[in-house]
Amino acid sequence: MDIKVLGTGCANCKNTLALIDQVAKAKGVAVTLTKVEELRDIMGYGVMSTPGVVINGKVVHAGGVPSRDKVEQWFAAA
Repeated sequence: MDIKVLGTGCANCKNTLALIDQVAKAKGVAVTLTKVEELRDIMGYGVMSTPGVVINGKVVHAGGVPSRDKVEQWFAAA
């Protein structure tokens, strides 16, 4: 599962990255977690408010830290 967190390094972006990492470990899901900080790259995904989350090339979240429940649903759907 390829996950990208889009954000320029704000606290919410770091919290989102940490949350996804925690849930992946708790669920035993192997993920490739990448942080995308280049504004041009973030905008390339059409995300205007960060943090954004892209799973396997598809934007699944933008703007604010996702809830733990929401993150768990992403892994359940995988």
